Amino acid sequence: MTPFTAALLADLILVLHVGIVAFAVLGQLLFMAGGWRGWAWVRIAWVRLAHLALIGFVVAQSWLGEICPLTVWEQSLRLQAGQGSYVGSFIEHWLSRLIFFNAPAWVFTVAYTAFGVLVLLSWWWWPPHWKRKRARPGSA
Repeated sequence: MTPFTAALLADLILVLHVGIVAFAVLGQLLFMAGGWRGWAWVRIAWVRLAHLALIGFVVAQSWLGEICPLTVWEQSLRLQAGQGSYVGSFIEHWLSRLIFFNAPAWVFTVAYTAFGVLVLLSWWWWPPHWKRKRARPGSA
């Protein structure tokens, strides 16, 4: 793989990573706001299941002391591209600042666990709908 290709793939992984973080955080905020406001889409089961699975994975890996596979993959590609850790392209430089912070590992474990508890509570407060409502014959 050429250094250019490795750098491009690393940037794409970073964009994906930021999107996943946005889905986790903004999704939870939207689920809560939508639950309070009665928005039907926040109860779509497959969306909520995807969100719960994602948060469960993040919480589990933090408790196990593991680094996110996307981070590992991105950093490996950066090394293949001859780049240092987070000194690459414009996209990489700014997007990484949105999701990476310097703090002891236990801070992230506590934060991820608290967020996971919030996600579970939102399932209790605004449970997803498992069956699609069907229109009755003769109703508009």
